[in-house]
Amino acid sequence: MKLLENKVAIITGAARGIGEAIAIKMAENGANIAFSFVSDSSAEKARALETRIGAFGVKAKGYQSNAGNYEDCESFVNDVLKEFGSVDVCVNNAGISKDNLLLRMTPEQWDDVMAINLKSVFNMTKQIIKPMMKSRKGSIVNMSSIIGIRGNAGQSSYAASKAGIIGFTKSIALELGSRNIRCNAIAPGFIETDMTDYLKNGEVSKAFLEKIPLGRFGSANEIADTTVFLASDMSSYITGQVISACGGLNI
Repeated sequence: MKLLENKVAIITGAARGIGEAIAIKMAENGANIAFSFVSDSSAEKARALETRIGAFGVKAKGYQSNAGNYEDCESFVNDVLKEFGSVDVCVNNAGISKDNLLLRMTPEQWDDVMAINLKSVFNMTKQIIKPMMKSRKGSIVNMSSIIGIRGNAGQSSYAASKAGIIGFTKSIALELGSRNIRCNAIAPGFIETDMTDYLKNGEVSKAFLEKIPLGRFGSANEIADTTVFLASDMSSYITGQVISACGGLNI
C-alpha cells in the first residue's frame, strides 16, 4: 500500500518549484491532489500538472486562488470539499520573497510578503481544520525556511514571515493535538528553484556552498520527500516540530 493511498491533499502554490514537486510526489504515493495557483499566466501550467498527476491514477484538480486572500481560501476549500469529499492533508506552501534592505523596503513590499507567506497559512488552516476536526484526523505541513530560523541581511520581511510560521505551527499543534490533527513545519535551506536562480552565480554560489556541510544545494524533490513523510502515518507521533532540510546549514 502506498504511503498516502486514498488521502486527499490540498497544496497551495503548486504550479511550480517546491509545490509542484510536492504535488507529484504525493500523487506517486497515492494521494488525490487539489492544488492552487494564483495568476492567469500559470493556468496552462496548472492544466499540464493536472494531466501529469492524473497519470498516477489519482484525482487531480487545480484551482485559481490567492492564498493571501481569506475569501479566496474559503471558496477554495469549500470547492475542494464538494469535489473530493474530504481533506486529510494541507500543505501551506505558497510563498514569495521581495528582498530589500530595511532602509529601502516599502510598506507595500512588507505587506505583500506577509500576506502570501504568513497570512495565507492562517487563511488555509482556519478553513481546513473544520473538516479535519469532524473526521478527527489530519496533517498540516507548513513551509517555513532556514531564513526564518537564522535570519538574513536584506530579507527581514521574508525571515519574519517564515519565523511567524514556526510559532503558528507550534501553537496549532497544541490546540489540535487532542483531535488527532498534527501540524509540523519544514525549514528548507537553499533549494534549486526559480526563486534561488540568483544563487547560481559563480561567486555567490561558492560563498553559500562553503556554509553548507553537505556541500550542495538541495532539490525540490528532497523537500517533497520530507513533506510526504510528515503527511503520512509514518510520522503519526510527530507534531509541533520543525524539520530543517538544509544540508546541515542549521547545525
